[in-house]
Formats: sequence, structure tokens, C-alpha cells
Amino acid sequence: MDNNQPELPQNERPDTFYFRILDRIERIGNKIPNPAFLFFLLAILALVLSAIVSWADLSVVHPGTKETIKAVNLLTVEGLHKILTGLITNFTGFAPLGVVLVGILGITVAEASGLISAVLRILVMSSPKKLLTAVVVFAGVISNMASDIGYVVLIPLAALMFLAIGRHPLAGLAAAFAGVSGGFSANLILAPTDALLAGLTQEAARILDPGYVVTPAANYYFLAASVVLVTVLGTWITEKVVAPRLGEYRGDVLPEKLDRLNADEKRGLLYTGIAVVIFVGLILWGTIPEDGFLRDPKTGSLIRSPFLTGIIAVVFFGGVLFGVVYGFASKSFRKIDDVIHAMEGGMRTMSVYLVLAFFASQFVAFFNWSNLGIILAVEGAELLRSLELSGITLIISFVILSILLDLFIGSASAKWAVMAPVFVPMLMLLGYSPELTQACYRVGDSVCNIITPLMSYFPLIVAFAQKYDPKAGIGTIMSMMIPYSIVFFIGWTLFLVIWFLFELPLGPGAGIYYHFESPAP
Repeated sequence: MDNNQPELPQNERPDTFYFRILDRIERIGNKIPNPAFLFFLLAILALVLSAIVSWADLSVVHPGTKETIKAVNLLTVEGLHKILTGLITNFTGFAPLGVVLVGILGITVAEASGLISAVLRILVMSSPKKLLTAVVVFAGVISNMASDIGYVVLIPLAALMFLAIGRHPLAGLAAAFAGVSGGFSANLILAPTDALLAGLTQEAARILDPGYVVTPAANYYFLAASVVLVTVLGTWITEKVVAPRLGEYRGDVLPEKLDRLNADEKRGLLYTGIAVVIFVGLILWGTIPEDGFLRDPKTGSLIRSPFLTGIIAVVFFGGVLFGVVYGFASKSFRKIDDVIHAMEGGMRTMSVYLVLAFFASQFVAFFNWSNLGIILAVEGAELLRSLELSGITLIISFVILSILLDLFIGSASAKWAVMAPVFVPMLMLLGYSPELTQACYRVGDSVCNIITPLMSYFPLIVAFAQKYDPKAGIGTIMSMMIPYSIVFFIGWTLFLVIWFLFELPLGPGAGIYYHFESPAP
């Protein structure tokens, strides 16, 4: 599809079979109650299931700790006490909440100052429009090296960029979401997730081989190559399916004017550029030297450093700094109260998300307290083990199992903490390396993120979409993202199978096979 051509209006788009299927999914999905109420119902369901599973006396043995895990009945006096005392901390301790609010505080200062608008105008007026979708997807894929910055910054920014060139903003939102979340594991640079999962894989491998070492770069070659794959697939789906289906945007949000920068704006960008150089220079000073002040003070590691784990704080300070410098230099800010008012305005736009987050946090807490997630994960693992699969069939089955479990446990590390002690040793005994098992898991863990409403950032994506379409709901997002999920699953799994067949190294020193040697008697 040529990005320079206007998109088809809704009533003139091709009437294809798969468009009708997606429309039906959207209609059904949007008949689901308000997302906040849906999470309320899911929280109630978690309470009821906790009682049912507890009364059935179901239990599993945690493969890592060997502890017997039983369902915890929350419909008891003790459960009631836990709910009453945990209601507030469930909300305030909800992992995405602080990340989103702190990030938005910084970004809204930059947006209210006019900085983001000025940068967008430069990008739109100087960049080939045909490359915008690919750039958005690619930026989304590599954004996970900076924790959750893609969700908070890139996704709404991509919608603005698409709107600025006359395209449907939800197409930009979908492309960015596909890259950020659907391509979560792929990256060109090692991230904290790589170190976290490698540590769990190593511990699981040492159940059989006490000296086995799994490095954070265990899947680097495969995942770096996957960046190209996910970018190509995400761009293709956006242009061939999502954008044509959305048609022309006819909402009330007006695009940014593409006038050339005036003298005040140019001066603002000049001073902001100086601030960026200083800010980036400080970051490089703190991260490049082995004893840099932003590295882990004990180990000198960058992967688990205060810099990467606190990247949202960096975004906040950067957003405020650049917004303030640009605002006062360009005269869009006249007094410090303007900065505070910008932050207040950003918080007002997050009211929908705050309500969603409250109910989502209660559901997540109840689900964790009841142990239902662990029980489902272990039972699913046992089912796959009982099938006695091997080779390509095993790889595909394990990817599918990871996808299914992603519907119940959103955290990549939480799922892997349960799955790794079961599957890593099992596949080692079958002759497959721990690094291969981890690669299979990372593919499955990524492709389903964009279609499950239980993913912690899903309510935020709905809130972003409602800015452009007040009627947007869970069905709207799911119908947009299902094509990505299907194509990512097929394409990425085939890519993994090809990697397996050619026995390519997954990372430095990480092969496909493991040669297990029984200990000497």
C-alpha cells in the first residue's frame, strides 16, 4: 500500500472474508463490559475458582522448589481479611501503575511545551512516508531494552505521527504495539530480561548439570536476527490488513499542523539540543566506564544497573528537562506554573487508566494469592511432557504451550520460573540445549501479549485508543492485533524451525544440542 495515497473510507474498503471475521470479533469484543468492569468480574471469578479448586484438593509440586502447591481458598474469613487489608496495596503496588504515571508526567511536559509537536513536524516533513510504518515497528521491537518505555512513550507517539501525515492514528498505535509487545523478546541489545531469564535457565540446567552456564547472550544471535523478521512481518500486516481495514480517520482529534518552524521554535530546538547533548553525556559518563556511577555498584554490571532498572525515572527527568528548556526558550512556557499545569493535564487524561488499573490490580493479586496460575502452568507442563514429542513437533508444541500459559500469567519471568525447572532438564535428557528451550519459550511468550486483555498494559492501550475513538474497547484492540499475533506465531516459529534444522548457534557458545553424560558410578 502506498502511504502517499489516502486510505479507503470505511464504506469503500474491500469486503473480504477476513475483514468480516475481524469485524465480528470487534463487535463481540466491544460487547464485553467496560474493561474496568470486566476486571471486576474476573476478580470475582478468581475468588470463586479459588474456592472450587481448593475444595477439590488439587495440588502440584513446584518443579523448582519441590514444594507442594495447593490452591488457596479466598472465600474464607482469612481470605476476607487478606482482601480487606490488601485492597490498597494491591493498587499502589501494581507494577505498571507507577511506571505509567511517572513516565506520563515527564512526557506531558515535553508535549505541552510544543517540543513533541516540533519534532514530529520535522520527522514527518523530512522522512519518506513509506518508511514510517517500518520505523515505528522497528522502534517498538528495540524499545524493550529500556524496560517499559515503549508502552508509555512510543505507542501514543506513533499514533500522533500517523495522524500527522493523514493516516489513521490507530494504525500507528497498532504497529507500535505489535513491535513493543508482540516482538518483545527480539532485540539488538541485551536487556535486563535477557539476564533474568538466563539466570532461571541456568538454575534449571544445573538440576542435571551442576556446572552448566547460561549467559544473558544465550539467544542473542537468534533474537537479533528476529528483529528483522518481526519488523518485516509487522510492517506487512499494518499495510495489508490493519490500515486498509481501519480506512480513513474521521474522528474529532485534529492532526498537528505541518507548518515550518518559526524563529521561536528553532531557538527552542537549539537550546533543547544542547540540553540533550549534556543529558546524554552524563548518561554515557555514568554507563560506559566500568566504574561508572550508573552501573551496579557491586558488580559493575550494566544489565542489572540502576540505569536500566530505573529507565522510567530517566525518561521522566529527560522529558521534564527537555520540555522546560524548549518551553521557556520558545516562549510557550512563561512561568513555572505552566510546567505544573502541564503535569496536571497529563494526569487528567489518565483517569480512565487509573480506574482500569485499580480493578486489574485486584484481579492479578487474587489470581496470585490463590496459586491458580502456578497450578495451571505446572499441569500444562505435565501434559506436554506426557505427549513424548521430539524434534520440530516438540519445538512447535512448546511454543504453543508458552502462548497458552501467557493467557494466565503475564510476567515472562514468573512463567519461566515455573516452566524452566520442568522443561530445561527434560529437553536436556532428550539431547536439546537449555538455550534452545529458552528460545522456544521466548517466541511463545511474545506473540500472545498483544491479544490478551490480562496483559498488564492492555488497559493502557485501550485508554490510548479511546483518545481517537471514544467507542474503542477490548474488541477494537483485539481485532486489530489478532492478525499480528497469528502472523508472528507462524513466521517466528518457522524461523525458529529453520534455525533448528540448520543447527545455527543461538548465541555465543550456545548451540542447538546438548550431550548429556550420566555421572560415573
